[in-house]
Amino acid sequence: MTEQDFSPFTLESPTGAALAVRHMPAAGAPRGVVQINHGLAEHAARYRSFAGFLAERGYHVYAHDHRGHGATRATDSIPGAFAGSGGADKVIADVAAVHAHIRGKHPNLPVITFGHSMGGLIALNFAETHPRASHALAVWNSNFKAGAAGRAGQALLAVEAFFKGSDTPSAILPKLTFQAWAKAMPDRRTDFDWLSRDPAEVDAYIADPLCGWDATVSMWRDVFDLIYRGGSIEQLEKLPKDLPVHLLGGADDPATDKGKAIEWLADRMQNTGLENIESRVLPDTRHETLNEINRDDAMSRFAEWLDRYIPAPS
Repeated sequence: MTEQDFSPFTLESPTGAALAVRHMPAAGAPRGVVQINHGLAEHAARYRSFAGFLAERGYHVYAHDHRGHGATRATDSIPGAFAGSGGADKVIADVAAVHAHIRGKHPNLPVITFGHSMGGLIALNFAETHPRASHALAVWNSNFKAGAAGRAGQALLAVEAFFKGSDTPSAILPKLTFQAWAKAMPDRRTDFDWLSRDPAEVDAYIADPLCGWDATVSMWRDVFDLIYRGGSIEQLEKLPKDLPVHLLGGADDPATDKGKAIEWLADRMQNTGLENIESRVLPDTRHETLNEINRDDAMSRFAEWLDRYIPAPS
């Protein structure tokens, strides 16, 4: 794989955020553009290898740090928070700003919206808000099936917000998510073994100062907003029925109930009439598929799926 620059540039969003955006140009004749949305408590630079993989196959890749993450800055945001208010909507608007930049730079290429974990929540909400923007949609390792437990989490967040405000790290949600997922791993070496079976990738995450931090109360509330909004039948019905959708999860991922949340979303999408859904739960796979031991196989299968729906350059 050819080593390419993946340094960030700044893009001003209409929301007032200065977005740190990374671009990996396609090698040779471009086939399309993949717009990546990263997960909670991480950043876009971690997708460099995936971007290089896609670039070698003819895809431009763009990835930006969401509000409260990485090098993105906004006057109404602090690290660990999307915004003081309306954070979920502003995150989606930022994705739209990057999408508009892509359209300006590559007006004739199809754009594939990709998201991992929280990024999958954002990707689906973006696709529902802008139903004709994406040529295809990929949602990996995301859980839209929060159910009653999620409603209880929202109630606990409301209590935290009342007593200590929204711009402080939540003391409750990490116990129900990251810490609970850590305890679910047998013979765990670290508290982040739930991410991957690859010790080097886990250690790199732990050593990264831009990863693994505790989100604020307001960010968790916005995440729940994205979950319940994006997974609703009303919103799913806004997607074009012929939109190609790629859903992927891991059978050992505690964040998606061992992949059951992926299967739930696939069924829900099919029930709204979506016609082109590919859904897969990979065995022996934890949360970060792109950093898992079997990542090469997962990426190759994704490239094959892309090539079925994205015309080859003439």
